[in-house]
Amino acid sequence: MRPDPALTANQQRVLDYIAEYVAEHGSAPSLRDIADALNLRSHSSAQDYVEALVRKGALERLPQHRGLRLPRQADHQRPVLRELPLVGRVAAGVPILSDANIEARYAIDAALFRPRADFLLRVVGLSMRDAGILDGDLIAVHRTPTADDGRIVVARLDDEITVKRLRRERDRLLLLSENPDFAPIEVDPRRTNAFAIEGLYVGVIRQG
Repeated sequence: MRPDPALTANQQRVLDYIAEYVAEHGSAPSLRDIADALNLRSHSSAQDYVEALVRKGALERLPQHRGLRLPRQADHQRPVLRELPLVGRVAAGVPILSDANIEARYAIDAALFRPRADFLLRVVGLSMRDAGILDGDLIAVHRTPTADDGRIVVARLDDEITVKRLRRERDRLLLLSENPDFAPIEVDPRRTNAFAIEGLYVGVIRQG
């Protein structure tokens, strides 16, 4: 965030932390978060800084819990960038975010994706065409080992990585394409070591 001459150095430091936290988590930090992250003496010190930022118009207070937001002024805010690794071909038996699998790193506006994106994955093929995910696209992925029914996930099947819609049925688990040319993939529940969810699809970046 561009320094504001009306703020002290410590007030600017608190404001920058709040902006980064909101961009990553979608909500404002607690006073404990602020005090711990910035090594402040106490929660009351964090409260004093927050109140000063509100008085100076650098923060706006909302009625709900953790009700703080940054004023939407084009000359006051710049995007908070987060460096995301781009995963290409995943080597067999290697964790998805191992250095061997990372092709590049891109600075991405952290506010673009909710929940936050932890990495990018290059899509190969057209199995998710009807969901707007095309061959060569970069998809943003939130790292998590679990997903609700119906979500698009990045999954590991044996040593292959695939992007599919998760469908849970009473006695089976399916990975569904968004293209009628591709058949559903049924996951054998007896082979639990052969399947893992690597993350949730949270957005797409189409390169020109």
